[in-house]
Amino acid sequence: MLIRIRDRSEPAPSEITPRALFENRRLLMKAAAMGLATVPAGWLHAAAERRKLQARPSTLSTLEKPTPYEDVTTYNNFYEFGTDKADPARNAHTLRTRPWHVVVDGEVAKPRSFDIEELLKLAPLEERVYRLRCVEGWSMVIPWVGYSFSELIRRVEPTGNAKFVQFVTLADASQMPGVRSTIIDWPYVEGLRIDEANHPLTLLTFGLYGEVLPNQNGAPVRMVIPWKYGFKSGKSLVRITFTEQQPATSWNLTLPQEYGFYSNVNPDVDHPRWSQASERRIGEDGFLKRKRRTLMFNGYANQVQSLYAGMDLRKHF
Repeated sequence: MLIRIRDRSEPAPSEITPRALFENRRLLMKAAAMGLATVPAGWLHAAAERRKLQARPSTLSTLEKPTPYEDVTTYNNFYEFGTDKADPARNAHTLRTRPWHVVVDGEVAKPRSFDIEELLKLAPLEERVYRLRCVEGWSMVIPWVGYSFSELIRRVEPTGNAKFVQFVTLADASQMPGVRSTIIDWPYVEGLRIDEANHPLTLLTFGLYGEVLPNQNGAPVRMVIPWKYGFKSGKSLVRITFTEQQPATSWNLTLPQEYGFYSNVNPDVDHPRWSQASERRIGEDGFLKRKRRTLMFNGYANQVQSLYAGMDLRKHF
């Protein structure tokens, strides 16, 4: 048996700063950089509540360097907790993720309500490092933890009438201060075509960086569809409904000229107010550095372009 002898230059275990304290120090530095007098309570709560998930690595992962955890968890869109990128991390500590149930209904042979712990154990968890591209022009690379949504589809047995899947986010003003705003008609609703939902890349997601999802990232369960803009991946899900008709989705209802149902990442189709041809990678590229070129389907074209064969992707944006 080999016994490793610690080099004199290495710190003793007692001298190593615990991870939680180290991250709290980084939060303090981040707060100072943002001009805040104190660390928002939500940031500290999120650090304290972290819990490990056991997941196997996935062959579907990108080999790109992941975005730092502190950026992934403090720079978010989750309008139920506010419209500023720092609002979710600041406010989402009010979200209660236990008990939690997700109702699956509609055009399925076996409708039912899943307890979150039951849903977590429905299939083996994988860690998948996916690119995330936001419609506002920024991107991240995130190690998500979950399993293919097709695992859930298989168990509820969609009928022949099931052509689409609708995803509904919790809308509770007592837990989510942003729900009191009128920016959209709550609850937040998104949807996919059934073949998109069945694609192996479509991830029912419970964690990131090997740990349970922080509240601000969509705890306790969310969708991740890596070839679509980030707003398509509904967070904090409470209902999944299989439908025959294409479901109305929140941003398409609110601003139909800006947000289509498909919302595939497409550098050739600009948002009416800005170009989609390039992006800024959070945690890597500064505002003054050259942006990255946006890839068709966010770099997943080889895997998903066959889903849209014969479609005019400018018309079906």
